[in-house]
Amino acid sequence: MSTLRQIAFYGKGGIGKSTTSQNTLAAMAHYFGKKILIVGCDPKADSTRLILHEKAQCTIMQLASEAGSVEDLELDDVCKPGAAEFNPDDTSITEGYIMCTESGGPEPGVGCAGRGVITAINFLEEEGAYKEELDFVSYDVLGDVVCGGFAMPIREGKAQEIYIVMSGEMMAMYAANNISKGILKYANTGGVRLAGLICNARMTDKEYDLAKNLAEQIGTHLIHFVPRSNHVQRAELRRMTVVEFAEHTDQAYEYKELARKIIANDLKVIPKPLEMDDLEALLMAFGLEDEVEADAIGKKASA
Repeated sequence: MSTLRQIAFYGKGGIGKSTTSQNTLAAMAHYFGKKILIVGCDPKADSTRLILHEKAQCTIMQLASEAGSVEDLELDDVCKPGAAEFNPDDTSITEGYIMCTESGGPEPGVGCAGRGVITAINFLEEEGAYKEELDFVSYDVLGDVVCGGFAMPIREGKAQEIYIVMSGEMMAMYAANNISKGILKYANTGGVRLAGLICNARMTDKEYDLAKNLAEQIGTHLIHFVPRSNHVQRAELRRMTVVEFAEHTDQAYEYKELARKIIANDLKVIPKPLEMDDLEALLMAFGLEDEVEADAIGKKASA
């Protein structure tokens, strides 16, 4: 019997969180034989599209609306197997697989999308989706922690370990710090822990150093630095992960390495979020202040 680990990927909207999580989870199944359930917690229902090779999966909330209520659904209605066969080359490793489900939510501007997350997770638990053979349940959660519904995997201890996807951009770092505040709030009641930062590179100045320093200051580690690669976009256009589309590339190796690190990770901490002034000071400490001043001088000289 495997020991089920419940993890969650959080991060600023548009940072590449869903892309990073799907590629990493695909690597965990493909290279390491892990059995995984993905619970998409974003109303866009894009947390499983690369695994399923579809535009978007029908969500629990959508199917419940069509059926009459969530009680009218069966587990097979909402859980779909990944389109890829994750067969590792090493036949001594148990074959991995990924099951996919999306919580969904109301139409834009109507109701609270966080309620869909709560309803979906409760339904999955009651219907036995969290099977004993699973190695991981992964939650892909929308943006920042600003709504009680989206904070549910943190608030109620559904996810014991949180991975924050960020970059060296100020707002991505601000969001990472803010998410750490949410983890801190529920650390003692729900047992949730911060397991590391994942830098999805945007090629900003001194990005690695900034990400590593932020991780250290809030008490965690930079678990991996994922470089930019055109292979990611090319794979996404075909609704595929890089692991499937370009398995023998350096980028596939990066996701394999991130997957290995998450599987082996035993550093789960209660974070120490920074105050806003300290976060800005961190950015300035890495020379960004000099660049701002240089830009200002350049504009003044050209005026």
